[in-house]
Amino acid sequence: MANSQALPDLYPDIEPYDSGFLKVSDLHTIYYEQCGNASGNPVMFLHGGPGAGTSEHDRRYFDPESYRIIMMDQRGSGKSTPFAELQDNNTWTLVEDIEILRKHLGIEKWVVFGGSWGSTLSLIYTEEYPEHVKALIVRGIFTFRRKEVTWVYQEGASALFPDYFEEFVEPIPEVERGDLIGAYYRRLTGNDEEVKIRCARAWCKWEMAISSLLVDEEIFALLENDYFTLAFARIECHFSVHGGWFKSANHILDNVEKIRHIPGVIVQGRYDVICPVQTARDLHKAWPEAEFHIAPDAGHSEYERGIIGRLIEATDKFRNI
Repeated sequence: MANSQALPDLYPDIEPYDSGFLKVSDLHTIYYEQCGNASGNPVMFLHGGPGAGTSEHDRRYFDPESYRIIMMDQRGSGKSTPFAELQDNNTWTLVEDIEILRKHLGIEKWVVFGGSWGSTLSLIYTEEYPEHVKALIVRGIFTFRRKEVTWVYQEGASALFPDYFEEFVEPIPEVERGDLIGAYYRRLTGNDEEVKIRCARAWCKWEMAISSLLVDEEIFALLENDYFTLAFARIECHFSVHGGWFKSANHILDNVEKIRHIPGVIVQGRYDVICPVQTARDLHKAWPEAEFHIAPDAGHSEYERGIIGRLIEATDKFRNI
């Protein structure tokens, strides 16, 4: 483990040199883009949520002279269509979408990078297709065990942010609060558009409030973007209520043996409330060959300096692998 001193900054803003839409099923089409060096080391960036989509910020973790940076909006997210669609949208269809995109782009092996839900998807993909992964960088570890889900949405995190948790439960009648995920799911998939928007904003505000070491109220401006909040809340709740469709209660950790030969870096904020550090420690115990860095001055957000520094160090480490 290491602390965060003299940390590097993000790489400069860049624009894609290629982008497009790829039909991955009869229903779903995913948006993808490529940035940086077209002849460089391929790296696949997997965004969080699920449902968050990619952003311009995400391109900046990678040296654009060394990396061929590939990003995609997962099903229903960002520019992918149909918007906020839940049908045929699950962990395993997303894993196959990544493979379809890899083949479409003619890539044999790539570095895989993901944070939060992106760490979950990165780990699952690598366990399914280890022969196509050169190295793995994961941040804010989430393995979709039941205790991790209920910590965020039912119990645990509420003790640290009781004021914001009161706002989170407010749209749900008291009689239904014993299962907040189920109660939200019924409303986010219902036909009352006003209720759907209200619940999407409440769901997103809760996560935004607890994502950083210090609450960043400026991020709440995103709550006015119904396009973002609906996709994020609906898809994330959809995955949560179904337990990620995992094949066992401890699926990721049970299958880590498949990837232990792959070089890896695990980055975790000490005060991460969404994905507590214990999960990252559990992963490292199962995968001791991976580097493990705890940023002592960070929560969950990838925008915090301690997290940024460790991620840049990791991508620089693997740029010539």
